[in-house]
Amino acid sequence: MPRVVVTGIGLITPLGVGTEATWNGLIDGRSGIDRIQNFDPSSLRTQLGGEVKDFAPEEIVPNKRVLRKLTRGDQFALTGAILAVQDSGIEFDEEKGDRAGLFVGSNKEVSDLGHLLEPTLAARNEDGSVDVHRFGESAHTTAYPLFYVEGLQAASLFYVSEVYKLKGPNTYFAGTAEAGLTAIGRGYRAIKRGEADVVVAGGYDDATSWWSMTKLDALDGYLTTHNELGTKACRPFDRSRDGTVLGEGAAFMILESAENAAARDARVYAEITGLGGGNDARGSLEPDPEGRGLTIAIQGALREAELEPQAVDYVAAHGPGTRLGDLTEAKAIKAVFGDAANGLAASSVKPATGHLVGAAGALNAAVTALAVHHGAVPPTLNLEDPDPECNHADWVPREARELKVGHGLALARGFVGQNVALALSAVS
Repeated sequence: MPRVVVTGIGLITPLGVGTEATWNGLIDGRSGIDRIQNFDPSSLRTQLGGEVKDFAPEEIVPNKRVLRKLTRGDQFALTGAILAVQDSGIEFDEEKGDRAGLFVGSNKEVSDLGHLLEPTLAARNEDGSVDVHRFGESAHTTAYPLFYVEGLQAASLFYVSEVYKLKGPNTYFAGTAEAGLTAIGRGYRAIKRGEADVVVAGGYDDATSWWSMTKLDALDGYLTTHNELGTKACRPFDRSRDGTVLGEGAAFMILESAENAAARDARVYAEITGLGGGNDARGSLEPDPEGRGLTIAIQGALREAELEPQAVDYVAAHGPGTRLGDLTEAKAIKAVFGDAANGLAASSVKPATGHLVGAAGALNAAVTALAVHHGAVPPTLNLEDPDPECNHADWVPREARELKVGHGLALARGFVGQNVALALSAVS
């Protein structure tokens, strides 16, 4: 069966646009968390987020007109995919497109709801209520004509495939952190099974939009309420942690068969060697008390990669900074690695980038590949007082570390119990 390697990475995060900007920011210990600027968050309990500043997709996307049809999230997807292709140096044509796949994950739900403001206001009664009948009569002249098309969940599949004529296997995965990592895992399997020679895969999200922030702000214990702490508010595995901070952006990879990559003398970041999944089979935001779903996912990835737990050098942890999320992740790591967990380097990048939701797992895959490639691992920022109940790994507190990573794991956990693990290794 073909070996699968990573030859391109495209990142858009609150640390910057481009893989170099994000990686350097992580290693330097910078954070992109700040008070939300894209809208007034003063009515929310959580007013912090990781926004992509100075995002100018028109400088990267070849067809400028298409940008007008995209939500901000879909702009992240298209731009992130283009950056990954550019980083890989691969060139697509009609013939290659037949053997090229595309897999995308996100938490996209709707169009830009700002388009509904004008027709809604036009249909108001004197008491402020909306006359639905009048709304229907006037919507054809006041509503955005492409509102439905813009809101299609899988719209990013069309726009990315159109640019590069990708005609092979493709799927959109709807979900949260697990969605983007699942997309990359599915791309790995597509090449492994001979369905494709090249795959564009990743995740994206605009989780700091007013729509997402308003929904998640109502969930007790999920988002931090310590607005006064600013960049120090998200504190994974710390005794004082009280919730995560949302971020926005995209993380895409170019996956190729090793044979295809060698034929064009491509630079290789890492090899993908295993994929595993598991489910907590419980309610929303209610992980299994022992992290059983994540344990199953990690075990599955290691089994497929034919790795013993002690061979793993680094784990890109999910580490959201929530009370139960961090605790159960630590328990899962202990369950898999046993005594070896005490010396296992594991870190969460969420204090630096925020929780990118649909892109969070894909970002962890990119971080793991970059750690393998550069021989360094990013820190867990803000870890000042480690929670003794989470003391099951070396969480790389506060500062990055040089480390030769022969084998690494990227983890992702969804809001309703989905768990995914991806194994990546140095190319031998």
